[in-house]
Amino acid sequence: MTRVGVDVGGTFTDLVALRPDGGIEIRKVASTPADPSIGLFRAIDALGTRDGGGGTGHSFPPVPRPPSPVPIDVLVHGTTVATNALLERRGARLVLVTTAGFEDLLWLRRQDRAALYDLARDYPAPLVARSHVIGVEERMGPDGVIQALSDGEMARVTAAVRALAPEAIAIAFLFAFRHFEHERKLTAALRAALPDIPIAASHEVLPVFREYERTSTTVAEAYLRPKVGAYVAKTAALSEKHGVKSLRIMTSGGGTLGPEQAARRAASLALSGPAGGVVGARLVGATVDARDLLTLDMGGTSADASLVSGGVALTEGAAAIAGVPLALPAILIETVSAGGGSIASLDEGGALRVGPRSAGAEPGPACYGRGGSEPTVTDACLVLGWLDPEYPLADSVRLDRAAAERALATLGDATTMAAGIVQVATAVMSRALKRVSVARGIDPRGMTLLPFGGAGALFGCALADALGMSRVVVPPHPGVLSALGLAAAPERVDVVASLHRALHELKNGDLATAFQPLDDAASAALPNAELTRFIDCRFAGQGYEVTVPAPRDDPARGAAKGRRMIVTRDGKRVHGDVWPLGDMPAGLELKGPAVLAGSDATGLIEPGWRGVVHESGAVILERGGGGA
Repeated sequence: MTRVGVDVGGTFTDLVALRPDGGIEIRKVASTPADPSIGLFRAIDALGTRDGGGGTGHSFPPVPRPPSPVPIDVLVHGTTVATNALLERRGARLVLVTTAGFEDLLWLRRQDRAALYDLARDYPAPLVARSHVIGVEERMGPDGVIQALSDGEMARVTAAVRALAPEAIAIAFLFAFRHFEHERKLTAALRAALPDIPIAASHEVLPVFREYERTSTTVAEAYLRPKVGAYVAKTAALSEKHGVKSLRIMTSGGGTLGPEQAARRAASLALSGPAGGVVGARLVGATVDARDLLTLDMGGTSADASLVSGGVALTEGAAAIAGVPLALPAILIETVSAGGGSIASLDEGGALRVGPRSAGAEPGPACYGRGGSEPTVTDACLVLGWLDPEYPLADSVRLDRAAAERALATLGDATTMAAGIVQVATAVMSRALKRVSVARGIDPRGMTLLPFGGAGALFGCALADALGMSRVVVPPHPGVLSALGLAAAPERVDVVASLHRALHELKNGDLATAFQPLDDAASAALPNAELTRFIDCRFAGQGYEVTVPAPRDDPARGAAKGRRMIVTRDGKRVHGDVWPLGDMPAGLELKGPAVLAGSDATGLIEPGWRGVVHESGAVILERGGGGA
C-alpha cells in the first residue's frame, strides 16, 4: 500500500510517499495560496519523476522510475483552508439563533484579562454580525423545560432567518448539551425551510457545558463549513481523477477523517496542518527513544511549538484560533509569527521586530529573486552563512545573497541586522516553547528538543541554550516531517459528551453508561478501532478541568461506599470504610478496619490487616499495614 501525506504550507507544499517496499519518496513544490489544491496536485504529479517535476530533484532513498501516474492507495492531506479563513475572516455570512436574552454572549466573552494592564485592549470581533443574531423565546434549565418552544415561535424565527439570506446558520440554545429537544426541533424546521443552507447545531457540534465556548465553536463551524466543504469536495474530485483510492483529511487532534466527515466537521480542521508535524515528531522521537519532546515546526510564515509527554502528544479542548475560542479536541500548539518568510522591521522606537507580516510564497524572501524586497529571517540566515547559495532549495529556488544584503541594508548594516533578526526570532520561538512547557509546570531541561520545518534545524541549538536543554534531535528530513506525519497518521475520530457530577455521587456503571453511546459512535465511524477514553476532572472549587486518561473500569468502583462504626474484638470503637465485595477493580488496596459488604456474604478486615483485590475478584488479606 502506498500512503502519501501532503502538507500545504505558507511557502512550500511538501509531499512524502511511503511505498510498500519501505521506500520513501519526497517532493517539495512552491505553494499556490490562491488555490492550495494546485500546489497539492503539482506535488502528486511530480511523484515518480527523477527531477521531481520541480520538486526536490531526487528521492530519499533513490527509487527506480515507476510508471506514471504513481498509484496512491491513501492520500492524507493537511490543509490550512480553515485556519486561513479564520485568520483572514473569509468565511460564510451567517446567522446565529440563540436563546432570547443571550444574544450578546459572544460580545461579553469570558471576563478574563489576557493583558492585565492593557485598559484599551481590542478583542477580535465575533464571526457573526450583531444584527444577524436572533433570540428565540424558549428556555431550558438544568432539569428540563422552563419555557416551551411553540410552533408560532419557530415560524417567526424561520421567517426572520430567511429574510437575512445567510450562507450558513448556527444554532446554540442554553443547556442544549443536556436537553437538546428544542434545538433539534428548530434545526429540523430550518433544514426543511432552507434545505440548501448549511446548519450547525451545538448539540451536534459540541454537546458539552459552558455556553460561551459551545456557542463560539458552533458559530465557527457554521462560518467555515461552506468554504471547507467546497475545498474538500474539489480536492476529493481531483483525487479521484488522479487515481487516489482513499482521501483522508488531518484533524486538529491528530487523526484523520474522510471527505464527507471533514466537510461536516470543518472547525475540527483549524489546526490540520500543524497537527501533522507533531504526529511526525512523535514518530521520530519513538525511534530515538525520546518520549518527552518539545517540538518546533518553523515553516515559511510561522513557527508552531508543541509538547509530547511520555510518547503522547498533549491535547486540549479549549484553544483560540485567530481570537476565536474553539473547544474541540486539538493537539496543544502555540503559534508565533517567526517563520522563514517573516518580515523584519524597525518600530517607532527603533527596536527590531520580526513578524507578524510574512513574505509568504509570493513573492517570498528577497533572496528568492521573485520580486521580494523586504528583509526576512531567511535573508538573515543567508547573510550569516547558515544557508548555502550554491545548493538550490525546493522548486529549483536559488538563493541570491546580494539581494538579501540589499534588503537587510534598508534597516542598517546587513550583517548586524542579520544577527539581530535571528536573535529576535530565537526569543520569539523560545517564548512559545516556554508557554507549552514551563507555563504548564513542565521543566524543559530534562526533555529533548526536536526542531523541524524548512528552517527549524537552523535554530535548534540556540533554542536549546535558551531553555537550558541539553539534547536536540534533528530528523533526517526535517523540512517534510509534517508530510511524513500525515502519511503515517492513524485514522481517528473524537466524540465528546457531558456528565457533570461529583465523583462521590457516581454510582456503579454511571461512567460506563455515559461512555457507551460515545463508544458506539466512534466504533460506527471507525470499525474495529482501538478505543481510548479520557475524562475532564477538577477539584471542587476549581474553575477549569484537567484532561486525564480514563480507565476501562468505572472509577466509582474504586471508591468506598461509606463508613461505619465498628467495635473491635478488644472493645474499641473505630470507623471503617465499607467496600462492595465482588465489585472492586483489580489492584485496589484496602486497609483495615473495613467491611466487605456483598449480596451473599459480608467480610471484615480488622485493624492491622490490609487487602489487595486480585484479578479474579478475590480479596487477599495480609497482616500489617492497617491501623486502629
